[in-house]
Amino acid sequence: MSRIARLSPLLANQIAAGEVIERPSSIVKEVLENALDAGASRIEIDIEEAGKSLIRIRDNGCGIEADDLALALTRHATSKIGTVDDLQAIESLGFRGEALASIAAVSKLKLISRTESGDTGYEVSVEGSDCEPSLAPCAHPIGTTVEVRQLFFNVPARRKFLRADQTEFNHIHEVVKQIAMSCHTVAFTLRHNGKRILQLPGGASPQKQRLRVSKVCGNAFVESAGFFNTLANHCELVGWVGAPEQARSYNDCQYFYVNGRLVKDKLVSHAVREAYSEFLYTGKYPAFVLFLTIPADKVDVNVHPTKHEVRFHESRWVHDFIYKN
Repeated sequence: MSRIARLSPLLANQIAAGEVIERPSSIVKEVLENALDAGASRIEIDIEEAGKSLIRIRDNGCGIEADDLALALTRHATSKIGTVDDLQAIESLGFRGEALASIAAVSKLKLISRTESGDTGYEVSVEGSDCEPSLAPCAHPIGTTVEVRQLFFNVPARRKFLRADQTEFNHIHEVVKQIAMSCHTVAFTLRHNGKRILQLPGGASPQKQRLRVSKVCGNAFVESAGFFNTLANHCELVGWVGAPEQARSYNDCQYFYVNGRLVKDKLVSHAVREAYSEFLYTGKYPAFVLFLTIPADKVDVNVHPTKHEVRFHESRWVHDFIYKN
């Protein structure tokens, strides 16, 4: 065994990237969450070669101050939490301060941003986080652009494990649809190799939310599914639940959001299965889109590196709340 030594910043960042950046769609998810936290009402996503050569995401959010751009590319740097107490009631989608640093460790990254108070935009660029980012002025509207090129160029073993372009782009497409369904007030545009794949206008009305769900799950689901909205104990459960005859052979139409965050939760899946137990054939899966709004201090979202899982402080109550409604 070698003597204990501190890892270099580059190696530490690449290890962290292995936890956060699994494939191109992982980058899209992290950057979209940051854009939504920044208050964006319009997001444009441009992809080339399924994200292997380019991922560019531009938003019209509040932007990043010029002095903070380089800091944003370092680990454990975030504007969303500041104290241990903040972890007890996280209300933002992103909060770990790992995303941009992890992306920078395995790609050629350019970050461009302008705030409302800024006269111009500024950009920083890094290549594999092995050099100090330099700040330079540039023309840019209010908001932020994250441009990721040559993903895994410095980690060939990771790049080798990426799938065919169509497979990788399907993952990106699914991530965009999943996130777009939870925030129907935001407009999304997705392009692949210059071709527009998805155009979702934003709007605040319930009709816009219904339209957004139909774009993702199909008109047939929305037309025949039952819609409900129920409140209890400062919690709200809103959504669409498919009729038993809409049950599928795969669980490919099961979306559950907690405070706008898509999660995979065994407790929720069990509650829904129990509710359907008398009506479903063996091997069939119910279709549903559920949005749970719960006080931030009643749920722990800091339990998984990719934030796909949560832990409820009153899990039995949440289970019964979903089951009975």
